[in-house]
Amino acid sequence: MNPFSSPTRLRDMIRAIRACKTAAEERAVVRKECAAIRASINENDQDYMHRNLAKLMFIHMLGYPTHFGQMECLKLIASPGFPEKRMGYLGLMLLLDERQEVLMLVTNSLKQDLNHTNQYIVGLALCALGNICSAEMARDLAPEVERLLYFRDPNIRKKAALCSARIIKKVPDLAENFVNPATALLREKHHGVLITGVQLCTDLCKVSSEALEHVRKKCTEGVVKTLKDLANSPYSPEYDVSGFTDPFLHIRLLRLLRVLGEGDADASDSMNDILAQVATKIETNKTIGNSILYECVQTIMSVEDNGGLRVLAINILGRFLLHRDNNIRYVGLNMLMKAVTADAQAVQRHRATILERIKDSDASIRKRALELVCILVNETNVKALTKELVDYLKVSDPDFREDLTSKICSIVSKFSPEKIWYIDQMLKVLSEAGNFVKDEIWHALIVVISNASELHGYTVRALYKALQMSAEQETLVRIAVWCIGEYGDILISNAGMLDTENPVTVTELDVVDVIEIALKGHASDHTTKAIALVALLKLSARFPSCSEKIRDIIIQYKGNLVLELQQRSIEFNLIIAKHPNIRHTLVERMPALDEVTFIARRAGSLPDAVLTPTGPSVGLINGVARPVGPIVDLLEINSDDAPVPSSSGGDFLQDLLSVDLSLASKQSDAREPSKNGTDVLLDLLSVGSPSAPIELPAQSNSSMVNILFPKASKKATHSPLDDLSSLSLSSKATSNAGAAPTMDLLDGFAPSPPTEENNELVYPSITAFESSSLRLVFNFSKQAGNPQTTNIQATFTNLASNVYTDFVFQAAVPKFLQLHLDPASGNTLPASGNGSITQNMKVTNSQHGKKSLVMRIKIAYKINGKDTHEEGHINNFPRDL
Repeated sequence: MNPFSSPTRLRDMIRAIRACKTAAEERAVVRKECAAIRASINENDQDYMHRNLAKLMFIHMLGYPTHFGQMECLKLIASPGFPEKRMGYLGLMLLLDERQEVLMLVTNSLKQDLNHTNQYIVGLALCALGNICSAEMARDLAPEVERLLYFRDPNIRKKAALCSARIIKKVPDLAENFVNPATALLREKHHGVLITGVQLCTDLCKVSSEALEHVRKKCTEGVVKTLKDLANSPYSPEYDVSGFTDPFLHIRLLRLLRVLGEGDADASDSMNDILAQVATKIETNKTIGNSILYECVQTIMSVEDNGGLRVLAINILGRFLLHRDNNIRYVGLNMLMKAVTADAQAVQRHRATILERIKDSDASIRKRALELVCILVNETNVKALTKELVDYLKVSDPDFREDLTSKICSIVSKFSPEKIWYIDQMLKVLSEAGNFVKDEIWHALIVVISNASELHGYTVRALYKALQMSAEQETLVRIAVWCIGEYGDILISNAGMLDTENPVTVTELDVVDVIEIALKGHASDHTTKAIALVALLKLSARFPSCSEKIRDIIIQYKGNLVLELQQRSIEFNLIIAKHPNIRHTLVERMPALDEVTFIARRAGSLPDAVLTPTGPSVGLINGVARPVGPIVDLLEINSDDAPVPSSSGGDFLQDLLSVDLSLASKQSDAREPSKNGTDVLLDLLSVGSPSAPIELPAQSNSSMVNILFPKASKKATHSPLDDLSSLSLSSKATSNAGAAPTMDLLDGFAPSPPTEENNELVYPSITAFESSSLRLVFNFSKQAGNPQTTNIQATFTNLASNVYTDFVFQAAVPKFLQLHLDPASGNTLPASGNGSITQNMKVTNSQHGKKSLVMRIKIAYKINGKDTHEEGHINNFPRDL
């Protein structure tokens, strides 16, 4: 014998490992024992084989590698004695799993042991097979296991049933072989065999529809009788657990009844009585009774409809909510969420109890209860539930406020009966937890306020009062400042007073002071300050007497480190100081935002921007930059989504009016620098160089539509004043249009109506689509007396240096529009704008006056033989088309 082989007993090794004070000492002991075990294995030492395997199992449980001893398991399993087999099978189950290829070597030993005359060895083989059985082993050994389901000893039958359950999960095709033996086990009197038989039948029903039908027809009555006998059985010390007779069998029988009754009215009717008996007889003062009741409730909710039983089950769940145990309250809430779809009225009766659970000390229970309350809300109870939630918001934990705020806003938005109630509830939420309100929620509130013209006075007065009480809530400050900037004159005059309101006395200086406090607040971020600056500019036009004070406040930010605020300060100061004649027009009240479009985009049913090679330039309301998103776009005044190249960061009109000004394509030749660098109007309007051609897409929902710049002549260079004096209302002159009327920017902005020539209404052109390589311009006309039909001339210009061949234009419109395309003027588009392709189309709008034109386009062409295509979505058509 090798002197280094270890005759150390298992207990001695465990004692040595536990005596180690450091991990290094433990590793040293394990290495020493593993070395001794390897030496013993190499010598094929039969005396210590079982001891070595026991040590390996303990080492394995400590997390050390023991793969070198796997073959010792197979050797012990092949031994004739029971002690060696027991240790071998234990090692097999612990050290190996079904993915190990070495299991293929043990299949023959398992088959021999399943046929062994010693029932204890048979039991060992069944235990091992039930734990590590693979699909291949299941197919090979299924006949032996099926035979053992009829074995004389109940312990063997029990183990065979559990092993059969694993076999049918691994190989569902074998399920039909076990149906008859499994149903025979349901008649057993021995509870150990009966519970495994019930579990086997449940698994069979789940994997095989044929087995389900067979068990449903043959065994439903027997299972019901077994459960009834169990529920009515007298005290039995053998199976009693805390006063309940075999609760584990109770639960298994209820689960089997759930599977049998689901989708079958006859089977459900046969089990209604016993389910009602279990639901009413079981006591709820112990956890075991609550476990049985929970399974009973799940069975009642799963079987076919029985109104009385479901009400009983929901009442049991209502009692669960009052239980002192957190787990029972939680599972009660979980089950009630599923029960709402079956019987919402019965769940509504427990609404008060569910509301109390929102105040629970357990965070998971609070969250689940809040989700359930949101499901219970409808048009009839929205006011009562919202009041309870808002009241709790005042005292809720900060960790829970974000979820609670989000749910309240969702409920108010979805079930609001009227706008004034919606505004009131949102103001309460903003006042209590405005810092937890997400951007899309306050964006939606602004849309609602802008559309509720009769509530402008009420809203601005309420926000003014709330701002003085809760100035630390950032989102409330933003909305209040925005509304005061828009409707400050209404706040002063107390216009639009409701019967329930008390008049407030506010002076112009008070309003300006409130905005100044918000602007200088230490908690105000850049977005809030930008909104406040724009509000001050608007108030300077509404309150002329306060213009100087407003200017003093604005000029303080001319040296701000934030470029956006610095830019606005300088621009707004120039507007107030040097151009009072255009100030009123620039800052007139924002028109009502399109609520329908906002809701559609928020739901994701409308695209946010045209898919083009260059991304659009998008700004948040009042010009603070934010990532592109549907909410950001919806707060813009313009109604089009056509992508436009970003203009200079200091584009004043874009920031002030929330309108995207698009620059035309850059000319290939170098631009001539401005001869008059001090021209104030050019700086304000961000024109850049006077020779740069500039175009603006037509805006449909602003009073300042079509503030358009002329296209500079390529033949002569004009001075800046010449350009400003010749501003026209058309971004691109057409060959058949007369001279466009001119206007003076210093005298204000006024849109021009469509001109009428030759019995045709001519509308301003728009740049419908533009990318780095292609521009599409639409010219519109209508026949007088036929407003539904619009004639569109599409002009395509190549901005690239390569010629486009095989040019094809395709368009699609919604069902309420009809589109007719004429052939194009050609299929070759010259490079660098040296020519163009035109194509006429006719669009008939059956919803004229109700819906605007929209169009999705696809343009295909070849560049040097290579196929290229571009797609886009056009919805910046003039609204009156």
